[in-house]
Amino acid sequence: MKSFKKIALILVLSLFLGLYPSSGQGESVVYAAKTTQQKIEEAEKNKDKLESQLDDKNDKADALESQQKSLKKELKELNTKLQEVVDRLTELEEQISTKEQEIAETQLALEAAREKEQWQYDCMVIRVRDMYERNDQSYLNALLSIGKFADLLNVADYFERVAAYDQQMLADYKDTRKQVEEQEAQLQQEKLELEALQLEAETQKARVNGLISQTSNSIADYEDQLDEVEKEIKEYEAKLKEQEKDLKALKKKLAEELALSQAAQNAAWRDISQIQFAEGDRYLLANLIYCEAGGEPYEGQLAVGAVVMNRVLSSRYPDTVVGVIYQKSQFSPAGSGRLAYALSVNKATTKCYRAADEAMSGMTNVGNCLYFRTPVPHITPRYVIGGHIFY
Repeated sequence: MKSFKKIALILVLSLFLGLYPSSGQGESVVYAAKTTQQKIEEAEKNKDKLESQLDDKNDKADALESQQKSLKKELKELNTKLQEVVDRLTELEEQISTKEQEIAETQLALEAAREKEQWQYDCMVIRVRDMYERNDQSYLNALLSIGKFADLLNVADYFERVAAYDQQMLADYKDTRKQVEEQEAQLQQEKLELEALQLEAETQKARVNGLISQTSNSIADYEDQLDEVEKEIKEYEAKLKEQEKDLKALKKKLAEELALSQAAQNAAWRDISQIQFAEGDRYLLANLIYCEAGGEPYEGQLAVGAVVMNRVLSSRYPDTVVGVIYQKSQFSPAGSGRLAYALSVNKATTKCYRAADEAMSGMTNVGNCLYFRTPVPHITPRYVIGGHIFY
């Protein structure tokens, strides 16, 4: 009954103390916890990965800035081109307006020329009608009444010159009207050419406006991408800073562990005969050995038990098995709950109990080593047994 109560007390104590985190000073092949050095190596890898990702983001930001700069230059050129097109359109509109004014003036001149031509023609018709179509033969009588032949010739010459003059004036008016018509046709043709140039300029303006809109949208898109990348860069920089802080803390912790190990070697040691074992110590130690080295050969299991007893014997550590195993941040199974579970179902094997018995009797196959873990760089072990190094 007493033994059952002791075991129950150990279980409660293990569950209570299991709330404390463990730094992974002791590990097994089956339940390998991360050691401080492994955490350092992982932190360094994460740091390198973050630095690489940060470099990639910076490269992406540089590329985006370069593309955005190129687009801004292109946009500036397009705006200059657009201004040139707008200026050209303004010039063409003025030329078309001037041409329309000239056409209007020419059309007025053409109308006047046509009226003069018609007036001259009407005058000739009237004179011809008066001269050749009167019934009273006034012109003939006038001619016959002239006494001298010379005077008759003079009158005939006069009529001839009047007729010639009328013909010449009609011809001149026709020429004037023709010239004005040609001028109007030329102005109309020039206006059509100007309107064609205006249409071409309008088309060019629309195309340049489209390019400006497209380029502006691209610049805005690059701006959004750049903002996002810069945000990611800040996040990576913050993560990197935090990783460097964690790495520094881990390296400090490793240095402290190594210093503690060295100090323990030089400290005073108790004799095994001075140790007072409690009733449940064997049960507790055997299950810890199972958690830390259940998959190791017997020598490895004995070595784990010896490390626990070396700590019990060292003045740097508690002088009880319970105190050593549940010391804060020392054995990972005690902090993770694995030991509590093993104790609840008695996972320890016959070899684990044998190793516990021999270790509690003072036997050691690792000298006075106080630490064990899976192999890591930068630590020179005193012993290598199975998957663990001891130092």
